[in-house]
Amino acid sequence: MPAADPPAHRRRRTRALVAVVTALALAVAVGAWSVRERIVDDERGAVAALGPAADGGPASAAPRCAGRAARASRELRGMWITTVNNIDWPSRRGLPAETARAEFRGWLDLAVRRNHNAVFVHVRPSGDALWPSEYAPWSEWLTGRRDGRDPGWDPMEFMVSEAHARNLEFHAWFNPYRGGQPATVGGPGPRLDQLAPTHPLRRHPDWVVTYPSADRPGSRLYFNPGIPEARAFVEDSMLEAVQRYDVDGVHFDDFFYPYPEAGQDFPDDAAFARYGRRFADKHAWRRDNVNTLVREMSQRIKAIKPWVKFGISPFGIWRNKRTDPAGSPTAGLQSYDDIYADTRLWVRQQWLDYVVPQLYWHIGFDRADYAKLLPWWAATVQGTRVQLYIGQADYRVGERGAWRDPAELDRQLALNRRHGVRGSVHFSASQVRADKLGAVSRYSAAHYAGPALVPTMAQLPAAPPAVPAITGARRDAGGVALTWRGDGAASFAVYRVDGDAARLVGTARGAGWVDRTAPADRPLSYCVSGLDRSGNEGRLSAPISVDMR
Repeated sequence: MPAADPPAHRRRRTRALVAVVTALALAVAVGAWSVRERIVDDERGAVAALGPAADGGPASAAPRCAGRAARASRELRGMWITTVNNIDWPSRRGLPAETARAEFRGWLDLAVRRNHNAVFVHVRPSGDALWPSEYAPWSEWLTGRRDGRDPGWDPMEFMVSEAHARNLEFHAWFNPYRGGQPATVGGPGPRLDQLAPTHPLRRHPDWVVTYPSADRPGSRLYFNPGIPEARAFVEDSMLEAVQRYDVDGVHFDDFFYPYPEAGQDFPDDAAFARYGRRFADKHAWRRDNVNTLVREMSQRIKAIKPWVKFGISPFGIWRNKRTDPAGSPTAGLQSYDDIYADTRLWVRQQWLDYVVPQLYWHIGFDRADYAKLLPWWAATVQGTRVQLYIGQADYRVGERGAWRDPAELDRQLALNRRHGVRGSVHFSASQVRADKLGAVSRYSAAHYAGPALVPTMAQLPAAPPAVPAITGARRDAGGVALTWRGDGAASFAVYRVDGDAARLVGTARGAGWVDRTAPADRPLSYCVSGLDRSGNEGRLSAPISVDMR
């Protein structure tokens, strides 16, 4: 993901959560290293948004179904599906294609059961690709090999198709500058000859920077962010996926320049001497390199497919207030200063469609209090078109202290609602499935009890579809089966009259859906609306009634 977690936790967490020594005092206290990084290596968002007018009324009228007000929550609900180190998917390297496909379907079915509407899938975890790319070798986490051998199928095409079949948005998650994992466990460092023969860093060794890996012996290989040709190549390699596949979003986490290691500087002096002359110092130059990548990706994505969303999940602290009056009331690693990510600028410049800060700390944590950071981020997006989602730390449930309380995430989601947050993304899929201490079931019952439509974005193309016509509704052993006709819609929303309102009970792609929660002891009425690619809703259909069983 996207993602960064506190150094204190990043440094003491491997996949098995084995403690290791930390180097920086503040990092120890707050956790400046990405837990996701550590793991890898080894309200409700908007209040109910009513759909457009129905039953032939004007578009500005309140939508109604069978005389009842139609209501649908609008919030992004998602989870990160991590491929590096086989954390979530595939469960191990080199699985047979059908086994890997079955596992992925299982993750999507989990998302549907939890009433999510999006998945964020790691498709470029480390300078590689989960599609047949002209720019990057096949990922070893899929194939089990570093030789770039074709696995014989196209995972990206499959994953996007399966997600859309369940009406889940598919956000392709990229790590831009990662060039390769530590070459050997316990070895002295990376070797280019251990990369796939087609790896671009073997053809361009002048683009390579090596930097120590905090979680295991050896170093990582990076594309040098300060070399314009390397940056352009990295952009092209990611945009290839946008051009070739029907993705709904492009997603980065917080891995641009690496998190700092004590006593180690990122060795880019030669690039700075060549390209950084107009900058006062190397730090300003590095920040500009990252800003340029973000700005150019924003522009280029929209030039290719204006409806594709662009979002980043940064480390939760931009700057501390004691460093900068505009900063947050925190005392931890600062992404602006330590990893050269000026996240506040990206929001203020509106280069992003959404931002997902990783608020991986509990309510009341003295150095990075969730309840204080959340309003800082809400204020940061205020007045912009950038939507605020929150990265939730499902992986921390069960840790000592506040995380032993299964209600912690429930309370965080309640705070999100009060501050107008537009959704949440949970790290990661394995933790959502594990449901430690019943915490996932708890917050799901309180906040995700029914389905939700994704929030609309005014900056994206809008073409609300024509009114659908319901062609059939019948009870069977599985519930109530509905069919309809609808032209020009990317997806459909189904409303059922329940008491004093018509509530959203399901979404679908295609021309039919089964309401498996339909009560059998009373007559029911349904309406259907169409939504465009950006989630903009057309008028509701005329209602159709179904007798009780």
